[in-house]
Amino acid sequence: MTNKERYQRAFSTLHASEDFLMEVTPMKRTGKVRKNRIVALCAAIALIAVLATAAYAADVGGIQRTVQLWVHGDQTDAVMVVEEDGCYKVTYEDENGDTMEMGGGGIAIDENGVERPLTEEEILEHLNEPQVEYKDDGTAWVYCQNQKLEITDKFDDDGVCYVQVKNGGKTLYLTIQYQEGYSMSPHGFEKP
Repeated sequence: MTNKERYQRAFSTLHASEDFLMEVTPMKRTGKVRKNRIVALCAAIALIAVLATAAYAADVGGIQRTVQLWVHGDQTDAVMVVEEDGCYKVTYEDENGDTMEMGGGGIAIDENGVERPLTEEEILEHLNEPQVEYKDDGTAWVYCQNQKLEITDKFDDDGVCYVQVKNGGKTLYLTIQYQEGYSMSPHGFEKP
């Protein structure tokens, strides 16, 4: 008698109990449940990807975030959207609750002469620089962070005004030509 025949003879008398046979059936079902869970997980991941793509498309690819700006001497919450090409749009509410919008863009040129769009930090730095405003009542104002300076009386006979302001711990020197523009320097007043 061969080994194979001996094993068959020894184990042919053994029979599995009903409890053991019942355990086999649930194991087969577990494989199906696991497949269903994997399919559900894949569907959830696909749904998240679709929703993220829709949110990105709704923002047209720009980076949108809430920032704080100084507007007319008051710190204001604003929503800033920066596009890949360096253009930006800022939306905020003024003191009357009206929605205001401003925008722009720019480039920087590195030491090799290569142009690149402005970064978000560079745009924020520009937006927080001192601003000169001429009001309808004929007054002229300089706004620099939390400072509001009326400069109407400071213009000389040539229509030039020199103003020194503090901006983030730095002293800035503004040379302002009445309704013609202004220049700014951290070193001293520039000639008009």
